[in-house]
Parts: sequence; C-alpha cells; structure tokens
Amino acid sequence: MLGLMQQQSLLISSVIDFAERHHGDGEVVSRRVEGDIHRYTWADVARRARQVANAVEGQKLAHGDRVATLAWNGYRHLELYFGVSGSGRVLHTINPRLHPDQVAWIANHAEDQVLCFDMTFLPIVQAVHGKCTTVKQWVALCDADKLPADTGIPGLVSYESWMGTQSTSYTWPQIDENSACSLCYTSGTTGNPKGALYSHRSTILHAYGAALPDVMCMSARDSILPVVPMFHVNAWGIPYSAAMVGAKLVFPGPALDGKSVYELMEAEGVTFAAGVPTVWQMLLGHMKPTGLKFSKLNRTVIGGSACPPAMITAFREEYGVDVLHAWGMTELSPLGTLCTLKNKHLSLPEEAQMQLRMKQGRCIFGIDMKIVDAQGKALPHDGKAAGDLLVKGPWVIASYFKQEGGNPLVDGWFPTGDVATIDPDGFMQITDRSKDVIKSGGEWISSIDVENVAMAHPAVAMAACVGIFHPKWDERPIVCVVKKPGAEVTREELLAFYEGKTAKWQIPDDVVFVDAIPLGATGKMLKTKLREQLAAYKLPNL
Repeated sequence: MLGLMQQQSLLISSVIDFAERHHGDGEVVSRRVEGDIHRYTWADVARRARQVANAVEGQKLAHGDRVATLAWNGYRHLELYFGVSGSGRVLHTINPRLHPDQVAWIANHAEDQVLCFDMTFLPIVQAVHGKCTTVKQWVALCDADKLPADTGIPGLVSYESWMGTQSTSYTWPQIDENSACSLCYTSGTTGNPKGALYSHRSTILHAYGAALPDVMCMSARDSILPVVPMFHVNAWGIPYSAAMVGAKLVFPGPALDGKSVYELMEAEGVTFAAGVPTVWQMLLGHMKPTGLKFSKLNRTVIGGSACPPAMITAFREEYGVDVLHAWGMTELSPLGTLCTLKNKHLSLPEEAQMQLRMKQGRCIFGIDMKIVDAQGKALPHDGKAAGDLLVKGPWVIASYFKQEGGNPLVDGWFPTGDVATIDPDGFMQITDRSKDVIKSGGEWISSIDVENVAMAHPAVAMAACVGIFHPKWDERPIVCVVKKPGAEVTREELLAFYEGKTAKWQIPDDVVFVDAIPLGATGKMLKTKLREQLAAYKLPNL
C-alpha cells in the first residue's frame, strides 16, 4: 500500500521560490570585487536568478550542459547557483586557486559551455581561454561599464549585459529530482582531479541535514558569513540552507584577511561563520593584539582540515564563541560529521567536554559510517580501535563524473582515505590520512596529534608532521614549523614542549623551521610537496 501524499520533486528551484515567497525581505549582503558593499534581498535573488535562467536558455544549452564559474563568494555567484541549476543545467564551480593548466583541464573535462568569472581572475581566463575548447561564451561578472575594452577574449560580455536585459519571468522546469544540478572537482593533489556530480535530490537533502540543530543549527534568526568559498564544495551547502531557512547571508568577496573579515562580521551582526582553520588563524591574529571582541558571533564551523585544540580553546575562552568541529569531503557534498555534545555530556567537567570537542563529531542523519581493518573486517566503536573510514548515504557519490577511476565503492561503501576511531557515543575522530600516518617500530603515530601539540605553542603559526625513513624504526616523525612573526622558539624548546603531552616515542625526532608550508587550493597542507622539499633531509644522529 502506498501513502496518499502529494508528490513534489526536491529541486533547487523550489528552494529559491520558497525563499522569495516566505523570506523575501531577508538580506543578502556582499562585499564586491570593486570593494563596495552591495545589499539586496532574497526576493531580488529569485528575480535575478530567473533572468540568469533566461540567459542560459538564450545560449541554447541542453539540459545537463555545464555552466562554469571562477568566482568569489558574492551575490552574482549566488544567482548562478539558483538560475543555472534551476533551469536544468549543471553549475560547475572551478577553484581559481588551481594552476591555470589544471583550470583548463577541468573545464575541458567537464565540457563547460559557458564560463562566468570575477574580474580578479581575468588573468587566469586570458591564460586559459585558448585552451578551453568547449566554452562558447565568456561572461565577466561585472557591470557593462566595468568591462575592459581589449581583453583578448573573443565575444566576452559583462554579466549585467548577458542577463540584465532578460525577462524576470521564467517557469522553472519540472525535472527529475535525480538530475544533476552541480559539479565540483576534487583538489587533485595526486593525479588529475575527479568530478563529484551532485543531484537536486542529494543537494536538498544535504541542505536539510546541514541546517539541523545538532549540525549548523541555521535559522531565520541568523546572520551567516560563509568564509568557506562557494567554489569549495558549494560553500558546504550553506547558500542552499540559508535560502531554505531565510537567514541573512553575508558574503566576504575577495577580502579574506583578518581585518576585513572581522569588520564585515561586526558591521553585519554575523552570528554564525564557517571556514577552514587558516582563515580563522588570520582572524584571531588580527584580533588578539588589539584586544578586539565579537559583539554577535556565537558559533563557527571549522572544517577542511583538523582544527588545532588551541584554536578551539581560544575561541571559547577568550571570545565566547562555540567551535563546531566538522569533517567532510567533496565526495560527501561535503558534510559527514559535526561535533556537538549530547545531553549526557553537558554535566561533564570542561576538560572532558574538550576531549569530545576535539573530535570530528557525530554522523548527520543521511550519513552512515564504519571503520575496517586491512582485511575489510569491521572494527569496534570503542574509541580505541583505528581503521579505514568508510561512509555511505544519499549525498555520497556512487561514482565519479565520466566514471573516472572506475568504481570507487567497496561493497556499497565509499572509502574516504582517512584513518579514524569511533567511540561508543558515535563521535568519530580522524587520526590521520591513510597516506600520512607514520609507522614507527610497528606502532602507528598520528601526524595530526604531533601537529596539535606544536600548534599549542605560542610561537608557532603552523605545523606539519611527516615521517622520515629510519633504518631501525622504519619511520620517525619530524615536525616542520612556521613561526609567528616576531616570535622565537628553538628546536630544543619546542621538543621540550612535547614532554608530558604525548608518549616519549611519539615525540618528533627533529624540528625543521620553514618559511611556509605548501598549501593546496582549498587551504589544506600539501604533505606530498613538503616531502619533496625535504628530499635531501637526514634525521639527526644517523
């Protein structure tokens, strides 16, 4: 027997229609590439998204054709999110921090038909447009009078010329909810990037999940600033969730330095922000010397890479901001877990609560996970056994775009490449990437644990731990450290700092001071490149 309920497809267009109808006067604020502040409402977003859809129709694109972006977080990018996907085409957000050759490779692999870009990235487009064989229309995200006279890009038009003259009337097509709506490529730290092709259904379910109280707890009472880029896994789904709940949305544009982010937060009464640890390091680095405080910010989601415990402590104790540790992947749309305490944990001592907050958190409904040993046998959720982390769910990929890399699933589960523990309460903790874990004398050493101790030292700005060959122990850890400007710490002082904080055999054998640690396009440390830079390094006393 079937239920007697109405059938309505879960579509991106339904979200922006809802925002217009029920939260039409809610604000969307953007710092533009030009530097000024742009303000309008969810009703304006919906109206201009329909103009985008009409512009896409004018390009004679088939349903499923890709429209690419090279753009910061801003209102025009938001209009493309809804206008392109809502029309039945696929929005393809390209990471502009990639090498131009990778940008061209991705655009060709995706067979992008239209590419819209912020003027910041004009040099990239000038470098790659001749190599992008499928792009038929280049669109600069600017006013008509801001378009340079001679860019060398054939047929280049301004965004406002391309969509601004279109009708604001458009009937969204009723398409299959399993149709593709957006495409994001992995960062490609090894080999060519691979595409994760999301559906309308998976994206809407993810947006529901992200807004839950035990996840990001987004509501119409919030003013939300996604520092995480809209080109990085759809800004973790925040644009869709914000439209769904009617929150005020604040976009930082290209100004991601600590001073600019802080001033925008304060000016717009931001209550909730999301980003990777490197951005928050810059923010705290701006605030601490001058004694600045937050007036409205009460929580922040930190993901992309492990959040140092010292950062969680600083936000909580010095600024009264709750840090929600998160974990996810491009292949998971991206959210997998988020760390919020259960009722029974609220009476625990602060130190015990902190031990939980340092973990990546509990599964969101829609995600299931398990850990397995090298033979694929499931390991206990006792908080001690560490194994390869596998996940499944309605917003986890089944295969990559164009079947690149073959079938990634193992008995229906996606192997994340992370090594983790899961405790009896369901709190998952990443102990390492499978390729970064250090095996010393038959024992595993977590590079993340080594890094976290170094990051707690007041003179350390960034730390990366890697394993170095040892003739007796196979590998021994060393820690590469970037010092804070003006700060001093010696090798001996930092090694002594480890005493009592970890087992003696887990203390690194050496400290290597570096000017910078190589970062990938999404802000993650590139340990592969770091190892290349350390190719001639030898452990001391060998």
